[in-house]
Amino acid sequence: MKRMGNMLLRRKPFSEIVMGNTAVVRAMVEAGTRVVSSYPGSPTPEIALAIQSIPSTARPFYFEFSTNEKVATELAYGAAVNGHLSTVFFKSVGLNVAADTFVQLSLMNIIGGMVVVLGDDPGANSSQNEQDNRHLAMLSYTPVLEPADPTEVYLFYLDAARLSQKHQMPVILRLTTHVCHAKERVDFGEWQPLQPDNTPRFDPANGPYIPITSLAIEQKRAALKKLEMVRLHTEQTDLNRVIDNKNPVHGVITMGLPFLSLMENMGGAATNPDILKLGYSYPLAKKAIVKFLSEHQEIKILEELDDTIEKQIKAMAFDHKLSVKIIGKTHIEDWIGEYTPDKVRGMLSAAWPDMFKPLPPSEFSNPMPQRPPQMCPGCGHRSAFHAIKQSLSSEDITVADIGCHTLGFLPPYEMGQLLMCMGSSTAIASGLHLFNTSRKVLAFMGDSTFFHAALPGIVNAMFNRHAISLILMENGTTAMTGHQDHAASGKKFNGETVKIPVRQVLEGLGVKHIFEVDTYQQAKLKEMVVKSLSIDEFSVVIARHVCMLKFTREQRKNRHHQQPQQVVIDQKACERIHTCVESFGCPTFTRDVEGNITINTDLCIGDGSCIQICPTKAIQSARKKSEGEAL
Repeated sequence: MKRMGNMLLRRKPFSEIVMGNTAVVRAMVEAGTRVVSSYPGSPTPEIALAIQSIPSTARPFYFEFSTNEKVATELAYGAAVNGHLSTVFFKSVGLNVAADTFVQLSLMNIIGGMVVVLGDDPGANSSQNEQDNRHLAMLSYTPVLEPADPTEVYLFYLDAARLSQKHQMPVILRLTTHVCHAKERVDFGEWQPLQPDNTPRFDPANGPYIPITSLAIEQKRAALKKLEMVRLHTEQTDLNRVIDNKNPVHGVITMGLPFLSLMENMGGAATNPDILKLGYSYPLAKKAIVKFLSEHQEIKILEELDDTIEKQIKAMAFDHKLSVKIIGKTHIEDWIGEYTPDKVRGMLSAAWPDMFKPLPPSEFSNPMPQRPPQMCPGCGHRSAFHAIKQSLSSEDITVADIGCHTLGFLPPYEMGQLLMCMGSSTAIASGLHLFNTSRKVLAFMGDSTFFHAALPGIVNAMFNRHAISLILMENGTTAMTGHQDHAASGKKFNGETVKIPVRQVLEGLGVKHIFEVDTYQQAKLKEMVVKSLSIDEFSVVIARHVCMLKFTREQRKNRHHQQPQQVVIDQKACERIHTCVESFGCPTFTRDVEGNITINTDLCIGDGSCIQICPTKAIQSARKKSEGEAL
């Protein structure tokens, strides 16, 4: 980490192998970015890790994890209209949370400049959908740059920052999962740190900054004028470029990761097509595209997710009365997933079979076995789900939320039958409770989500007297995305801060029925859930246990840390009921073909939460064995 931080602050030009998420931080440094904000979400959390590697005393910009993406966007906007170049970054669905503010940004004169680094997720590698956020960019008149690799991430951020400052408007740097995580050697420029200028430059005269009815139309007109100026820039920039393979018949228009997949397939083509590689996916460089169309007989468009580029290019061909054949998406699968090299090869061979032969069938006839995600050994959520499931009837309804506990939907727990987005579980549960007198409704939620987006739903449940139970799974961190702090942690990215306890917030909202228990106390947790469900008012069970992955990592860093005593199986006591593997489901347990249970010592962390779940008490602490008990 220290080496990375030193690298990111080098003064002279240098080359280094980095991932895209690291390259963008060096670009922030070189561009003179002053304020950066975020809410964590894959595929962008490593941006924050790279920032964290820079000592806070030497960091040339301010950074924070905000409460949610909307707040992060508003903070960056506030800094930008005060004259400071700012950046906000988050994952694809984070833009949904920020949208209420985001769609207004282009209406404002953002005098300091503002770059929105967006981590889109084709293939839904870590998201509940694979939405194409270029639609929101077009809706809000916000330019979009799409890099293909870490070098372009670095260069495109610098261009986005310059463009944003010049036209005083937001610019999106749209990364996708593999662009964020790809690694290559990047040639970085020099950095000459300037004396920070902290002069507040906000002036209402630079506005208007009030989008009310009498002003909104003129603000939209100004935004469209700026967008046209950006389009003129796209005609001149070398971020859009042509690869001329002397092929007047076949051409490909593409951008981002699909461009790299296309290049992977070029070597096997009898005659390689010409390529127009776009750096800006919005607005499009019309002159360059029309020229490319007019010079070829057939054009294949390669773009992940929706056909936003295809529709615009077909409209250009129609407007200019061009007879070129444009081949876009032809099969439903073309709208789905990442454009990997093999997928692009299939699309090319379907369009031009004489140039691109289909790939031969895989020699591996047996598919790889599925490896579903699961909760970590010792996870408090596992203990909670095991206990809560015993408190419910088969008719009860459980509503999930976003977080590690979302995995409770999978066997063997099967808890959380509905899921939408962060903070939605309470309101969905409230709706399920209406006209429902026979089935109990239980909602789950994590503590980070509680602060992110859950408070309005909880207030609504209180205000409208919805008699549902909320299980607040408190583990003290934002675990799923890398253990970032939240408002109840008592810590923030830059050090200690005020702690905002979950219980006090609930009490402040007027919640009268609040229960608290450590999830390892399963019998007590079952009692509290039963009691909560019997109350004809909104009630909350705070099911608390520290994130064990975070805890064990911190323990290992402690030089005085002692290896915990792992559990063992008393084979004489074991009756092969298999509660440990079939109901509790800790990956530490291994069942052989004969039904014997053993402990995987590489996984067991010695937390002991499993000891209470065995009906024959065959799971025991190894410490007892060392004390001479017969096992």
